[in-house]
Order: sequence, then structure tokens, then C-alpha cells
Amino acid sequence: MKKLQLLVAFAFLTFQISIAQNLQSPEEFLGYQIGTQFSRHADVVNYFDYIAENSDLVTYQTYGKTNERRPLTYAVISSEENIKNLEAIRNAHLKNAGIVSGTSENSAEKAIVWLSYNVHGNEASSTEAAMQTLFELVTAKKDWLQNTVVIIDPTVNPDGRDRYANWYNQVKSTPYNSSPLAIENNEPWPRGRANHYLFDLNRDWAWATQVETRQRLKIYNQWLPHIHVDFHEQGRNSPYYFAPGAEPFHEVITPFQREFQIAIGKNHATYFDKEGWLFFTKESFDLLYPSYGDTYPTFMGAIGMTYEQAGQVGLGIDTNEGYELTLVDRVAHHHTTGLSTVEIASKNVKDLNAEFNKFFKNDQQQYKSFALKGNSDKISALKQLMNRHEIQYQTAGSGKIKGLNYSGSKSDFNSDENTLVINTNQPKGKMVKVLFEPVAKLSDSLTYDITAWSLPYAYGLEAVASTRLVSGTPTAAVKMANNTANPSGAGYITKWNSMQDARFLSALLKEGINVRFSETPFENENKKFDAGSLVITKSDNRKLENFDSRLVAIANKHMRELTVATSGFSTKGPDFGSSQMKIINKPRIGVLRGDGTSSLNYGEIWYFFEQDLNYPITAIETDDFNASDLYRLDILILPSGNYKDILNKEMLEELKSWVRSGGKVIAIEGAIAGFAGKEGFDLKENKPEKEKDSAKTGNLIPYNEREREQIKDLITGSIIKTNVDNTHPMAFGYDDKYFSLKQGNTSYSLLRNGYNVAYLENDPMIVSGFAGSEASKKIQNSLTFGVEPMGRGSFIYIIDNPLFRAFWENGKLFFVNAVFFVDNDDKNRY
Repeated sequence: MKKLQLLVAFAFLTFQISIAQNLQSPEEFLGYQIGTQFSRHADVVNYFDYIAENSDLVTYQTYGKTNERRPLTYAVISSEENIKNLEAIRNAHLKNAGIVSGTSENSAEKAIVWLSYNVHGNEASSTEAAMQTLFELVTAKKDWLQNTVVIIDPTVNPDGRDRYANWYNQVKSTPYNSSPLAIENNEPWPRGRANHYLFDLNRDWAWATQVETRQRLKIYNQWLPHIHVDFHEQGRNSPYYFAPGAEPFHEVITPFQREFQIAIGKNHATYFDKEGWLFFTKESFDLLYPSYGDTYPTFMGAIGMTYEQAGQVGLGIDTNEGYELTLVDRVAHHHTTGLSTVEIASKNVKDLNAEFNKFFKNDQQQYKSFALKGNSDKISALKQLMNRHEIQYQTAGSGKIKGLNYSGSKSDFNSDENTLVINTNQPKGKMVKVLFEPVAKLSDSLTYDITAWSLPYAYGLEAVASTRLVSGTPTAAVKMANNTANPSGAGYITKWNSMQDARFLSALLKEGINVRFSETPFENENKKFDAGSLVITKSDNRKLENFDSRLVAIANKHMRELTVATSGFSTKGPDFGSSQMKIINKPRIGVLRGDGTSSLNYGEIWYFFEQDLNYPITAIETDDFNASDLYRLDILILPSGNYKDILNKEMLEELKSWVRSGGKVIAIEGAIAGFAGKEGFDLKENKPEKEKDSAKTGNLIPYNEREREQIKDLITGSIIKTNVDNTHPMAFGYDDKYFSLKQGNTSYSLLRNGYNVAYLENDPMIVSGFAGSEASKKIQNSLTFGVEPMGRGSFIYIIDNPLFRAFWENGKLFFVNAVFFVDNDDKNRY
């Protein structure tokens, strides 16, 4: 009997070895050599499924779905023993970081490596490499898995990848054409880079606005890897880029993180040198902005890195250096750095765990606490963001908190029972510092992205950064609204100062409930209401069946508090029937998209209306747009872009005619240039007072100083204190000051005949971020948001985009006001 058991066990072991030896490579499974075709996302999922089903070294799971219902997946690869004990390994790792309570000493003995592929859909070589890397790890490189757990997300952006792969497979030549002129090497608008809503997922890690990011963070926070790699592609003529990164490094990055990047880079270099592959390091890709796939993991304790392969083209492309770059080449390079990363992690497990433990000890931070107060809806929105990152927060009691006040004043910060406090003496304290610090320290002004993002400004909250630890208590649960109907009254009143209020208005309009807003402050039954307050009267809705009960149900759903008005007679200010109580019509909104427009800004607008506001829009292709379409709309929104061909002289006249008869144009960033200086418009672009006559003097700046000299003219995502005319409907819900995120030096002079709703005067206060000396001069006395009336309608100019990446929460209400409050009370237009 014993011999029989041994024979059975031997046979089973032999069978398992046979399976491992007979695992199909990607080429065998898919039927083509990797790099000779672009694989569709479903094929990639099938291959990972196949490996997981036939190997004891792999688990493969779905962590969510995209907007287009494609699965988001990740594989965990390690030794058979480690796979059986994954939960114990994961918990020991989190204990080492202090995320999970318990003894951490000597309990973490594995390295955790996370490889993220294809965050940009048209940088498509990396997903092909992911399949090859998976196969190699479970066959030829199993020794590394004894002390290492590798997590592979093969396609971070499945919607963008399939948009690219499907387009390419439709248009490519057979055999492929390597000419840069060929259609297969030149994507059409909007290209495959972004996700469904045309958001750049590589800029969304910290803001977590997109469904892919939100679902990924749940898994990422369960693992918090030691090493995270984000695989990319860059221009076709660039050699391969890998760590170490470029300055500026954010100051929270530890010496070990810097040194280990160098060690990884040197390890890669040995393989690249052996093959004769060119590469570069320490240039271009800095580690400052916190929302990248390299910086976010870095600020969460990892060695976070970007690997950039030349590409963003088809199966082959002729480079400027005279050789053809193929997809096979690109895959090989990414495959090599992926394996090299796992190798060096496996060789440095002890150091990785020891330094990871140190990273999460945060009792030496300069600022011990950040305290914030203000509108309860904005506080709730900030809490939601902290929950997504699993960052701890509390409620401070009443009292004074001394520290650096974000308003710029030296006055004491008086906290109350609604004040939120976020301390840095928690495991993720360094990320807290990065997200909340008033000013990010810049070691170099040449950066790859914006240089300011401080959340108190982004959410429009009063804040103080304190060097003392502020104690707090657990935050109370949000109180549910409990409105009741009062059919005998004249109507209902509710406040207006947050996006939650805007969503409530949107829901009312879609339900067919008529709403007014007050142009001036008023009192009803001795209760005070600010300008912009919503007034919902029985008179306006007398034909609506079950008006009161339907209104109350919507208000309770949106947690809005309704004040019952027994009479439309105001004790102070306008009565309900006053001309200052403007009706809000349900506008028909068109948004241009396509050639000439910024796909990113169009995506921001699209996402805002569908996901933030829940209000319908009509998307119109620029190629299909003509003047007759205007009279089917009430509002036309022009995303940032180049409108030179679209806004020709004839179309400008048609637009002006439509606006005079009651239409409204909202132009954002680059779109504004189409109106500046044109006949009939008050808008003018600001020019520097003094311009050097380079034609006479010549440019004597040395060649090697030109790039740095040019930054004098740049503003790289700076936060600027802005004046606000909060008596104008576009600014209802705001104070007389607003902190705006300015991303460029484009500047328009103050309107002479229109309304300067938000603007900069002499010596504007740049509270955070980099602004060059010449650029700072150029934006003096300039417009931020403006309204130029024309006949019965208006042109609205939005120079600083408040919808940028959907994270500047405090700016969004300006956009809502522009849509619903400005010139929107005339149903008899046209």
C-alpha cells in the first residue's frame, strides 16, 4: 500500500512537471510571434487565464471593469509555496509598514514587485511584453520567485489599448509600412492614449477621479509593493529611458529610494550594453508631481519608476537615425527591464524590507497636523478622497490652532466641531505631507508637469499647517437629510455653494421641476439667504403632479436641506416674484469635439457633465458642425484647442448673430484665442510691455542656457490668489478671493465693457508653484473668468480651466454657474 502511495505521488509530481514544461509561450498560444501583431485585450486576458489555470505559480483575478466593460485584471506570480501562503506574506508585509497592527520584527521576508503595463493605450508594446515576462517568470526564472512576489497588471487602460489596437489592425498595410507618413503610424483624433473619458490615467493616481484608478487603488493598498514600475513609450527617435529619475525629486524621497534607483539602472545597463541597446537616465522624467505611476508609489514607500521605450507607432517605423524600430524591438526592451527589475529585487530582499519599515515611521515631519474647515460638502468630498487612499483623519474640537495659515494671514485658526484634522504621524504621513503641504519645495524649476496641487486650495477650504500634533476624535457619520413636504407653503429655499448643490439642481431640472435663483441676498421669515440660493416655488410648478413629494424625495436623495417658505414675501430683499429671482431654464448644451480640439479638455468636459453633474450634453464633431446647428442649442462649449480653421470669418459672424439672439458660448483656454482681437469683441490678448528687438540685437544667450532661459516665460501649474466679483451670477457661492490653478502664461486684458468675474491685478500673489519672472509680469491685470454680453446672450471666457483633471474641486462651481446662471432665464430666445 505504501509503495502504491509513493507511485501515485511520483506520478502526480511527474504530471505537474510535465504541465510546467509544456506551458505554451505567448507565440504558441496566440498563433503569432509577439511583436508581429497588436494583441487585443481579450487575447491578453485569455493568455493570462491560461497560464493561471495551468501553473501553480500564478493566481489571476479581476479587480474591476472599465467604462466600456472590459475587465481590469492582475496576476500574482511567486513560488508554489508562496502562492499557498499569499495572505500571510501580504499581512507580514503590511505589518512591516505599520498599516496592519501587530509585531513586525523579522516577519517580512519577501520582496513585492508590481509591474504596471499600458497605462497609455497607444504605448502598446508593454502589454505584449507583459505576456512574455509572465511566461519567462514561471519557466526560466522561477528561482527569483522563491523570495519575491511579482504582481503584473497587464493592461492598466484596456479601453485606450483596444481603441488603438482595433484602429491599427483596421488600417495597417500587409506587410506593414514603416514610413512615418503612413496612416498606420499616424493616429486620428482622439488617439488611443487616454481612457474612455479621454483622461490620462498616468496623471490620476492621487486624484482618483477615474473608475480604473479607483478600483486599482483598492488592490494597490492591499499590497503596497516595494517596487513599482510604470511601462511607457515616448517619441520614436528616443533611446530607452530607465531609472534613476531626473530632478526635481520631491523632498520626501529617501536616500535609499534614490540609491536603489541607481542600482536598478545599473542592472538594466548591463543587459542593454550586452545587446548594444542605447539608453539614457537622469533626464526629463522628474519625481515631483504626486499623481504619476512612479511618484504616487514612491510617496507610498516604493521604488517608483517610469520606463520609456521609443514608440507610439505601428509594427515598424523609420527613425531619424536611419534604422527601423520594430515592435519586436520594443517588446524585447520592456521584457528585459521587467525581468531585470525582478532580479535585483530578489537579490535585495532584506534591504527592501528594512528600508520599507523606516519609510513609514513619520514622527519627524515638520508639519505634524493639517487642519481644515469650511463648507461641509467640500469637507465630505475631501474625506472621500482620503478614504480612497486609506489615509486616516479625525475631527478636531473647538479651539485655536497655531501654524501657517493658508489664507496668507497670520490670524489664529479657530477650529470647531466640523474641523477636519489629518496628522502626519501615521504610516502614510509622507503622502499626507505631499498632498497638503502649502508649497512643494523645488530643487529644479525645469519640471515635467504642474508644480502646485495643495488640496486645501483645490477644495476651497480654510486650512492651517501646524508644527504641533493636533488631537482629534473619530469623525461622526454624515447626517441624512430628512425633509418633509409642506403643500400649503409658497415654496422651498436651499443654499448654493458646492457641487452637491449643483447635482441637486441638475436632478431637479431633469425631473421637470422649475427652479429659480436669487441674484441678491434676501431674508425670508427672518432667515438669511445668500445670492445664488435656489428658490423652488409652488407657483412655478403648479402643473406638476405631486410636486412637493417629488421635490422632497430628490432633496433627501441628494442630502440637501430644504427651508420651507410659507410665503413668497421676503422680510428683506426681493420677493419670490421679483425680477431678481431668475428662472433657470433647462439648457440644451452642445460641446465640440474632434480635429482642432484638445481631446483631454473635451474629455474633462464630457466626464464633468456625465459623472460629476449628471446632466446631458450633445457632442458634435467639428467636421460636422455648421451654423444651422446653433439654433438647436442654447449653449455651445468650445474645449481648448486650435480653432483657426473652425472659427473663420463666416462662422464668427454666425456665432455673433446666434449669441445676440440669446445663445451662449463658453470658451475654455486655447479656444479663447479664436475671439481675442476680432471685430466686435472686447477681448484682447495681453502683450509684454517691453519686448526685446532680437532682430537688431540678436539672441546672445549661449546654446546650453537656452532651455533654462526660456522658463522665465513659463508658468508650470501654479496656484494664484485671484480677485472675484462675487456679485456676478458666475461667481455665486464664492467669496471675493479664489485660488486658481494657472497652467500657462497666456494672458488677456481686463474687459472694458464686459464683466471681469475673476481677475488678477498688479503683482498677483503666487502662493505655490513655479512662475517665471517674465510670465509673472505678463499676467498682471489679466482676466481669469470673464463674461462679454452681446445682445440677449453672451460669450464666457474661462482662461484657467477649473475642470483640469477633475481634481480642482473648488473651481467647478464657476463652470456650473456659467451654464445655469448666466443668461439662462429667457425661454423665448431665437
